[in-house]
Amino acid sequence: MKKLIFLLTLASISLHAQKTNHAAVISAAADKIESKVIAWRHDIHEHPELGNHEVRTAALIAKHLESLGIEVKTGVGITGVVGILKGDKPGPVVALRADMDALPVEERNDLPYCSKVKTMYNGKETSVMHACGHDAHVAILMGVAEMLSGMKKDLKGTVKFIFQPAEEGVPAGEEGGAALMIKEGVLENPKVDVIFGLHMAAQTEVGKINYKPGGFMAAVGTVKITVNGKPSHGAAPWTSVDPIVVSAQIINSLQTIVSRNVNITQNPAVVTIASIHGGNRDNIISEKVEMLGTVRTFTQEDEKLIYARIRQIAEKTAEAAGATADVILPYEHYYPVTFNNEKLTAEMLPSLQKSAGKENVQLVPAITGAEDFSFFQEKVPGMYFFIGGLPKGADAKTSGPHHTPTFIIDDSAFKTGLKATCNLVLDYMEMHKK
Repeated sequence: MKKLIFLLTLASISLHAQKTNHAAVISAAADKIESKVIAWRHDIHEHPELGNHEVRTAALIAKHLESLGIEVKTGVGITGVVGILKGDKPGPVVALRADMDALPVEERNDLPYCSKVKTMYNGKETSVMHACGHDAHVAILMGVAEMLSGMKKDLKGTVKFIFQPAEEGVPAGEEGGAALMIKEGVLENPKVDVIFGLHMAAQTEVGKINYKPGGFMAAVGTVKITVNGKPSHGAAPWTSVDPIVVSAQIINSLQTIVSRNVNITQNPAVVTIASIHGGNRDNIISEKVEMLGTVRTFTQEDEKLIYARIRQIAEKTAEAAGATADVILPYEHYYPVTFNNEKLTAEMLPSLQKSAGKENVQLVPAITGAEDFSFFQEKVPGMYFFIGGLPKGADAKTSGPHHTPTFIIDDSAFKTGLKATCNLVLDYMEMHKK
């Protein structure tokens, strides 16, 4: 009798596992919708739009979500689209985010859907290209919306689809991105319990998933340093205070911050001056020099240290030469650390592993790139991960990297994103059902 009860208990557990394990259903649905996702991605790639101007992309998304019977709100954070799918059973609110904007880059790929778009950006004509994979992010989340709407009866909670503008930044003087969507209440009504996001990885092979608990991507702050000197004829430098010489000294000294002030055994950091402008003739010593750069950190302590040292080095080096230095830090924009909630990441790791195969889910080091998904993670627990887009057998060293004219990703990558995102939603809901 005891043996019979034990066998019946095992059978009950097995049946429950079959009911709650939707991986096979998700995999079949991903196979079915893959061609549609690829077509959406090609269309969006051919018609890229810069931050806060994603009008065509937003209309495409809204029309698709509405066709699925999903509640849709447009114009969130200027051009953002939010969809709400309520499952048949009560449970947590799971948010999924995809960024929509392209970059001011001229594409140099030989593709039938290559971008030829040009537009105005900060008063200048520029080419536009999806050079970071946001077109794929949108297409994948559109596919996920269709897959999950077809599994509505199995959803133990609500899914909030967040299609976000302006992750790459906005035109001068404008607000945008995740921060503006949060400001306008995207995480409320219904209140979000957890958020997931993915990103293409052009140098990671198709079928792989990269993840890291804790600080995954760096905080970023742009810096502007203006060195004010005294102009003179280039033939009489002794009558000047040369801001170009002072700027050169400042740039060299800034390199010692990472090598001599930051404990790089704990966290990496970056201080880069990427733009310097001063003077307009060979025989005129200019009055001022303007420098622009970026700072990347992974802790508030390192950020505070580096910001203070940049100000100290710039101001005191200039003062020693008889010049002055004005430091604006952060300058144009700031993103916090993309921090994957450690408990959540551990909890959801099996979902990633069953989506791609345990051997294909890779724990990777921190990345010094930055993401405004981090603003969402400051408000609710979140997890961000990367899916490979490098064709199998291709050389990562020669394949076009992110933010370049030759950036390219393989269409076969998208199925991994579809499966991983859907598994995360259903598994989280099952573990946190109310």
